[in-house]
Amino acid sequence: MTAQDAISLLEQMIAIPSVSRSEEQVANFLYGYLQKQGVDVHRHYNNIWAMGNHYDPSRKTLLLNSHIDTVKPSAAYTNNPYLPVNDDDRLYGLGSNDAGASVVSLLTAFCNLYDVELPFNIILLLGAEEEVMGEHGMRAMVPFFQEQNIAIDMALVGEPTGLDAAVGERGLVVLDCVANGIQGHAARNEGINAIYKALEDIETIRHYHFDRTSSLLGDIKMTTTMIEAGMQHNVVPDKCHFVVDIRTTDAYTNEEVVAMLQTDLQSDVTPRSMRIRASAISETHPLVQAAIVLGRKTYVSPTTSDMALMPFPSLKLGVGQSFRSHSANEYVLKSEIAEGVDFYNQYINKLSDII
Repeated sequence: MTAQDAISLLEQMIAIPSVSRSEEQVANFLYGYLQKQGVDVHRHYNNIWAMGNHYDPSRKTLLLNSHIDTVKPSAAYTNNPYLPVNDDDRLYGLGSNDAGASVVSLLTAFCNLYDVELPFNIILLLGAEEEVMGEHGMRAMVPFFQEQNIAIDMALVGEPTGLDAAVGERGLVVLDCVANGIQGHAARNEGINAIYKALEDIETIRHYHFDRTSSLLGDIKMTTTMIEAGMQHNVVPDKCHFVVDIRTTDAYTNEEVVAMLQTDLQSDVTPRSMRIRASAISETHPLVQAAIVLGRKTYVSPTTSDMALMPFPSLKLGVGQSFRSHSANEYVLKSEIAEGVDFYNQYINKLSDII
């Protein structure tokens, strides 16, 4: 496969609506496409995956991962989001940048290496439901591989990073907190005001100190973002609900952070989810070293990805630019795809030298 094949493939993908949890048509298309390339391809829900032709369970395994779902098209689109439009070097269309360009570049590299014997196994996973971290995407594939006795040792995650190496992402925990008081009449100074109790906890959150700091991701960040209480002006409220946004690091597990706050706050503290975990990989890891040798910068990504759901070392490195993601009239440069196809081939060969 060539870079032009990858660009043509992306044009066909853009024309197939694939909003998260509705990826069946594009999954069908990619399954058939890989079959035509002579690949022994498999499917779990709308996740399409395949092993390299020389799989050996005694070797380490590299997962090549990107996602086939998109967000819903913005109302600000002036182009048809499902009509691939070429304008000089630009290819417009929903999902072109996030993450179709990485999908087709990784797929091309995988097909070109499918029959090559490497010092490690390669598995291609084109995943579903990444944009919503849904139950039938990576959350389903991690236990699926475990059930199949397929051990994943490391992952290269294709997201728009400008082909630089995102060595970390913060995790996310959202807390619903409820301060409890006693209702009373405001004129008689009755009751216990839940707003005041909430304010005490909010002030505690504002100045909260965690002893451990991540060498890569820094300190945990906590911000109170919403507050709601009261039903009328003359009633002391007995409930005050507030929301806390926590950006976690690898210094603590999400469970540890929640347990500490449940102990130290007066309010009832309930996490909405704890599955979006911080991700960090050492610069000494072969995944990172291969990128550095090829002249790529390392940085901490401000956005989350399926790395948050991976219990093995992972590096985010892909085609396109993050600022174009989730925007109206999304586009990718065809020259970026050509560079990506070439880079992924170089990267896997360099990784072969290091491992």
